[in-house]
Amino acid sequence: MLVTSDMEIDIEQISRELSALEQFVDALPEKAFGLGIRVLIAALLFFVGSKLIKLVRRITKKSLQRASAETGVIQFLDGLIKVGLYGLLILMIAGNFGFDATGVVALVGSAGVTVGLALQGSLSNLAGGVLILMLKPFKVGDYIAESGHGTEGTVKEIGIFYSRFETPDGKTVVLPNGSLANNAITNASYAPFRRVDLKIGIAYDADIKAAKQALLAVLEQDADVMSTEPVQVFVDDLADSAVVLGMRCFCENAKYWDVRWRLLENAKLALDAAQIEIPFAQIDVHMKASDIKD
Repeated sequence: MLVTSDMEIDIEQISRELSALEQFVDALPEKAFGLGIRVLIAALLFFVGSKLIKLVRRITKKSLQRASAETGVIQFLDGLIKVGLYGLLILMIAGNFGFDATGVVALVGSAGVTVGLALQGSLSNLAGGVLILMLKPFKVGDYIAESGHGTEGTVKEIGIFYSRFETPDGKTVVLPNGSLANNAITNASYAPFRRVDLKIGIAYDADIKAAKQALLAVLEQDADVMSTEPVQVFVDDLADSAVVLGMRCFCENAKYWDVRWRLLENAKLALDAAQIEIPFAQIDVHMKASDIKD
C-alpha cells in the first residue's frame, strides 16, 4: 500500500511538470514574438537615436563655428555631447527590455565612490581637458613640446580624455590630457615670430672675421629673415676641434623650418666660397722619432 502511495505521488509530480512544460511550450511562440518586437523596437530606437545625435552634434558644431569658438572647444564639447547622448540612448534601450532606468541611475550613484576610484585616470584626463580649454596653454594648430614624454608636434585635436598630435615626421601621437595639464608645455606658435639659432664650426686656423662676414651676408640676403629684428653672428664656443660660430635671427613662425634649412645650406655654400674649412671630428696622433721602428 505504501508503494502505491509513492507511485501516485510520483505520477502527480510528473503530471504537474508535464503540465508546466506544456504551458511553457504553448507560451513560447508568444514570448519569442514579444522578444522579437522588443529587439526590433531597440534597433529602431538605436537607428533613430543615432541619427538624432548626429543631427544635434552637427547643429552644435555649426552654432559654435558661427560664434567663432576655437577648434579645440568645438572638439571637446562635441565629444562630451556624444558620450552623454549615447549614454541616455543606452538607458532608453535598456528600459525597453524591462530594466528600470531609475534603478540603474540610482545604482550608479550609490557606487559613485567605487566608479570614481576605478575611473580615476579617466576623470583626471577629463579635468585636464577642461583646464586646457580654460587656461589655453595651446590650441589646435599650435606647435608644442611637452616635457613629460618629450613629444613635440602640431596639435590636431583636443578630445575629452586625450589630445592628438602630428610630429614633424608625420607620426600621430595621442597623449592623455591629465599628463599635458601637469607637465611643462613649450608653445612655439604662441608668438607671431620665432628666433632661429644655428651653430656652425670652423677650423681653428680659419679666418674668423671672414667667416663671420660670410655668414652675416647669408642672414642679410635671406628674404624671410625679419629686417626689423637684429641679426647676429658670434663666437659661441671654443670646442675641442672647432671654433663654433653662432647665427641668430628672427622669422615668421610659419616659415621657421624652411628658413632654418635654407640658412644651413646657404651657410655651407658661403663658407665654401670663402674657403673657410668646416672641420670634422678627428684624432691627431703624434709619434716620437724614437718610437718609429724600422
